[in-house]
Amino acid sequence: MQTQNVFDEDLQKKIEENERLHIQFYEADEQHKRQEAELKSRLQELEKNSEQHQAVVDGLTTKYMETIERLQSDKARLEVKAQTLEREAKECRLRTEECQQQLRRCQSDLNRQVKQSSSVIQEKVPFNDTKFSDYNSLNVPPHNRRHQLKARDVAGQALSFIQDLVAALLNFHSYTEQRVHIYPLDSSIEQISPLNQKFSQYLHENAAYVRPLEDSFLQLHQSITEDTVTVLETVVKLKSFADNFSSYTRFLQKILPYQLKSLEEECEAPLCTAALRVKNQELQSDMKRITSMFEKLQNYINLLASLSVRQDAMPQSSTSAVFTQLAGCLHILHDTVKEMSKHYNQKAGLEQELPTVTQKLCTTTECLLGSLGSLNSSTGKIATFFSNNLDFFTSVGYSPRGSTAALNPLQAESMLSNKKKAAAYVHAIRKPRPQSVPYKEALSNRRILTSSTESREGLTQQVQQSQEKIARLEQEKEHWLLEAQLGKVRLEKENQRIVDLETQLTAALGGSLNSQTAAASTLAQSHEEAETEPKAAGKETLCTSLVGMLCTTPTVEHVRDEESREHLIKTHYMARVGELTTQLQISDSKAVHFHSECRALAKRLAIAEKSREALSEEVKLANQNITRLQDELATTKRSYEDQLSMMSDHLCSMNETLSKQREEIDTLKLGSKGNAKKNKGR
Repeated sequence: MQTQNVFDEDLQKKIEENERLHIQFYEADEQHKRQEAELKSRLQELEKNSEQHQAVVDGLTTKYMETIERLQSDKARLEVKAQTLEREAKECRLRTEECQQQLRRCQSDLNRQVKQSSSVIQEKVPFNDTKFSDYNSLNVPPHNRRHQLKARDVAGQALSFIQDLVAALLNFHSYTEQRVHIYPLDSSIEQISPLNQKFSQYLHENAAYVRPLEDSFLQLHQSITEDTVTVLETVVKLKSFADNFSSYTRFLQKILPYQLKSLEEECEAPLCTAALRVKNQELQSDMKRITSMFEKLQNYINLLASLSVRQDAMPQSSTSAVFTQLAGCLHILHDTVKEMSKHYNQKAGLEQELPTVTQKLCTTTECLLGSLGSLNSSTGKIATFFSNNLDFFTSVGYSPRGSTAALNPLQAESMLSNKKKAAAYVHAIRKPRPQSVPYKEALSNRRILTSSTESREGLTQQVQQSQEKIARLEQEKEHWLLEAQLGKVRLEKENQRIVDLETQLTAALGGSLNSQTAAASTLAQSHEEAETEPKAAGKETLCTSLVGMLCTTPTVEHVRDEESREHLIKTHYMARVGELTTQLQISDSKAVHFHSECRALAKRLAIAEKSREALSEEVKLANQNITRLQDELATTKRSYEDQLSMMSDHLCSMNETLSKQREEIDTLKLGSKGNAKKNKGR
């Protein structure tokens, strides 16, 4: 019994132990399953990470390969560029050496010239008259032909602008006069106010003040030639232009009150709106500003023109300031005219909306706006032209070397006389020399002349005899030519006479009694004529012709022969006169042709002189470019050397970067392979 209890206890213990083991096994199995699931999920994550890492590694590998290829291509391109830069550097060094050699030659030439010049100055020049301004002011300045041509060109451009301005001012005043007669009251219907009548009378006189501006400036332009000196001190015609400009400014001042009152009268019209009053007030202010601008221009022009009358009228240092202020006034005048044109346009638009506006007023207003547009354009062109040529106006065209003193008229006269003398001297030395005979040819000619001295007199006599014989033969030739022509005329007359006799004979043989009586009467008449002819032939006649005088007792045939001979001689000499006339005309045409050719050659000479001056300027510019290129060459050489050093440093750094990237790629590849092996083992 006790044994059975022990057995049961042991069995109970075994059962409990077995149950505990089953529980542990179950728990261990569950734990294993959980671990297995966790490991599987972890394995999947690791595989995904591995794939991602592999993709990243592949991307980096391709990227690094592309980078390596690009860097290699950059390296090859940089090497080619470095080679080209080295070649260019070598060429630059060679050119630098050549330029240095040229520079050394130029320096040596300049040193030699300086030594020669200094020796000449020390030997020939007693003192330097340009060192002191008092001495230098007594020197005659050189003639500046380029300044004269520029002054002529500038004056011609200014003349065209002044002509446009004069035409615009004439149109503006004329159309303003027409508008005064139309608005606010039409003079064809009712009488205008006394104020507008006076205003119209003054406006009608505008041509007497405006046209002298163009005429005086035309005289100023004609006075500027190559044979004159154009500075403010010598331009006398500028004073007349200034006087005419002052008279026109006084005319503007005279009509300004009437113009303002006329605009006020337009404002007092019954149909004038508030907008029209505002525009009229703006036009009043514009008129005042334009008149004030013309007054300022008058003052500045009078200042500049006073130098031609009195040299001490204005300091030389103030001339540039006067020209600058004049340019500013011209720009302000242009802006004011532009504003007035805009206000007139706006006013015209408002007037067209009025119910009482007429077609005549619209046409006059359009013409007035057109004149204002042309006035705006001309003032703008003048202002732009003056600003563009301000440097020329303010520059000193004529002055002694190393001095800025003003030129007086006495110096101008001396300069022009020196210019004429120099031109005459140059023309004299430029005459072509006659061609000389070479020495050997002259010796041979001398031998020939000395050997033929003995026979020279005989040859001279033979030549004289031959010339006399030729003259005699020429006279005989002309005589026989005249005789031949006379014989020809006689033959024609005899033939005509035979023909007439034959016709008379046929008429006599075949005619009737009436014809016989008619023939008898004709024979009687011919008999009477025959009786009178011997009477006339018995007298002596004095025959005077172009070849001489001959006293003869001619018959009828002889008289006719002499008349025909006279006629032939006359025709012969008339033909000779015609030939000589044609030869004279040919000679005149040749002379005219040669004259035109000479003028063309003179023009070509002037063009050649201009081209020579231009080429000299180009040579100076080329020398300046050479020096600049030498400096640029040195700078480029230094920059290329710096670039080469920087490129070599950059290549070294790129090689180091490539080596580091390759090492990183290798480590990443090894790490990815180790992870793949671990995953496979699990």
